Amino acid sequence: MADTSSITGRTISHYEVLEKLGGGGMGVVYKAKDTRLGRNVALKFLPDDISHDPQATERFRREARASSSLNHPNICTIYDIGEFEGRPFIAMELLEGRTLKHRIEGKPIEISEILETGIQIANGLDAAHIKGIVHRDIKPANIFLVERGPAKILDFGLAKLTNAHQPAAESVGASMRTQMQFDSSDLLTSPGSSVGTVAYMSPEQARGEELDARSDLFSLGVVLYEMSTGALPFPGSSVALIFDGILNSAATPGTKLNPRLPSALENIFTKTLEKDTDLRYQTAAELRADLKRIKRDMDSNRRPAAEHSEASHATPAGAPPAKKSVAVLYFENQSGAKEDEYLRDGITEDIITELSKIRGLNTFSRPTVLAFRDKLVTPAQIGKQLGAAYVLTGTLRRAGTRLRISAQLVDTQTDFPLWSERFDREMKDVFEVQDEMARKIAEALRVTLSPQELEALADKPTENLQAYDLYLRGKRYARRQTRQDVEFALQMFENAVVLDSSFALAYAACANACAMYYSIFSRDQVWIERAREASGKAVALRWDLPEVQVSQAWVLYAAGLYDEAVRMVKKAIERKRDCEGAYYLLFRALFAAGRYQEVLDFAESAIEASGEDYNVYVPILNSLGSMGKEESNLNMTRRFSVALESHLKHVPEDARARVLLGANYARLKREEEALRELNLAVTLRANESSILYNAACTYCRLNKNAEALAALRKAWDAGSRDAVWTRRDPDLTPLHGDPEFERLYPDKPDSPPASV
Repeated sequence: MADTSSITGRTISHYEVLEKLGGGGMGVVYKAKDTRLGRNVALKFLPDDISHDPQATERFRREARASSSLNHPNICTIYDIGEFEGRPFIAMELLEGRTLKHRIEGKPIEISEILETGIQIANGLDAAHIKGIVHRDIKPANIFLVERGPAKILDFGLAKLTNAHQPAAESVGASMRTQMQFDSSDLLTSPGSSVGTVAYMSPEQARGEELDARSDLFSLGVVLYEMSTGALPFPGSSVALIFDGILNSAATPGTKLNPRLPSALENIFTKTLEKDTDLRYQTAAELRADLKRIKRDMDSNRRPAAEHSEASHATPAGAPPAKKSVAVLYFENQSGAKEDEYLRDGITEDIITELSKIRGLNTFSRPTVLAFRDKLVTPAQIGKQLGAAYVLTGTLRRAGTRLRISAQLVDTQTDFPLWSERFDREMKDVFEVQDEMARKIAEALRVTLSPQELEALADKPTENLQAYDLYLRGKRYARRQTRQDVEFALQMFENAVVLDSSFALAYAACANACAMYYSIFSRDQVWIERAREASGKAVALRWDLPEVQVSQAWVLYAAGLYDEAVRMVKKAIERKRDCEGAYYLLFRALFAAGRYQEVLDFAESAIEASGEDYNVYVPILNSLGSMGKEESNLNMTRRFSVALESHLKHVPEDARARVLLGANYARLKREEEALRELNLAVTLRANESSILYNAACTYCRLNKNAEALAALRKAWDAGSRDAVWTRRDPDLTPLHGDPEFERLYPDKPDSPPASV
């Protein structure tokens, strides 16, 4: 057999191999030059570990036979098939761009792009189905988005010629290992499991029945749903759970996950994901026609779903009231005082919360608009990028006890202001300003408020502005998670409840801070008791608030009840997806429980929902490291580094961000920069346990185990006593077995942390 690790630079037949491009479950791909025709091609070989498998080899040849009969702009062209030292290869069209899998990355994409890509893939499938070829493995990884070119279907390796004499498809039931866990980064099945990709299978494919073109249409429906929502319609943590969803469950309506979707697209999900093949789309041409119809209606501002277009603000007779989409941009802080930014952020976020109470409005979440904070963007740009019909912009200036807020609601299509007003009030009137603003925006958009909505708008977190001010300040400190910052935050939260003993959010924040203090800095049981007491007061005041449920989850987490903490914090996320700190706590609890895959399943949603809270990346990286996903770990590390670098431009004094950035640089082999950030962090927060702990992680990544152990010993002395987290942390694996490490953090996986 040819050794693919050594063929770069060699000539195979009339192909000069230039470089390795990558590899996957069914092939290793090289860039090569066709010396006869003078063009670059891609050469695909079976990977070394399965090249001896006759079934895999036959599947590989089947790809060539199936694809070579197809000549279509939306299908990757096969030029040639050959063998090299007994090993088959395919010469195919060399494409530049990226797969749809890398385009989605857990986030919804623009509706216009969904439609265009869907139309093109339906085109390619229609051409294949007409020739009797079923792909059987349609998924985002097999759809390639060519730079400045059309989308193309890849890998007909599982394609099957359909005719009356063809034997039945391979039995899934006979080969499935239902207990097998899968990798959510690519969801590929392994040898011994069913043919295809589990999450994108049709019900008939999951049952091992014979397949026809309608199976591909179901899989394409899953892809369209994922493009539209950023989520899979039938998720699960095991193959068995996914199959149960595919066979028995209805998908969550796409418009519930992404309210900006037109209802006509929801109808397409219904027809493509239909479990009965006779009730599903019968041909790709039929699906393509429906997608084109939606695209035409959108292009001509005649979308069939009135709720998704405010080009004309009229509602057809007899139709339900149209929802108006509003993006609230962070107000401009005109006081010039950096310390007032917490107030600007808090007021903007409260306005978003107020508008979210109005059912007739689709209000973009805080993390969605956070990307535009302090950037010069026009309403038209926001309308184009987010699909928002209206944008609320404003300025804020505080002078002593006076507060001046100017706000303007702009139509993104016409750039015409529908409403604008200036509020010049006392600081104590800020809640009335928010209430009045929400009501006037609803009035400007002709949205009638129900008595319940009016009551909800009148509901304020506290009547005491000074308590509110302390609460907002404390939240900013708490995110930094050093001992000094958490102590500052706790002091502010406690002062807030002294000023207003009915301030439920402040009590919940007290509970969070105390539980965090116990988990990170001190194993004194008194901190759990303080957390439990504060959370109990919050529950007694406002048990219905998601933030209060998060405080209950923090108490459970600190007590080592990780599974119970997970269940509680998930309730908060269900009620308020961007509830501050919720995903971070969820991931801490999942990681402590060893449930690494679940962290990765929610990673993209968490990053999107957490906005500027960079802490959410930490358990994601730890989970990737614990599962040995090195490439994914490096990619996530790069993303985390970009987020930290951006944050530190605004908050250079954040020691935690600096030491985390240092650890990232160490993972990326940037030793000098890693040590620079580490030293800066230690200078900013000397003898800080969390900083010393992460310094130990950084030293381990730099293969400086002696320095790592010394830093970890100092961290332990300073209060970092969480043995469960420390022993699971993949960064510290090189220290396992060292007598000092084992003394400080004994291996007791079945016991709660010491002192609990």
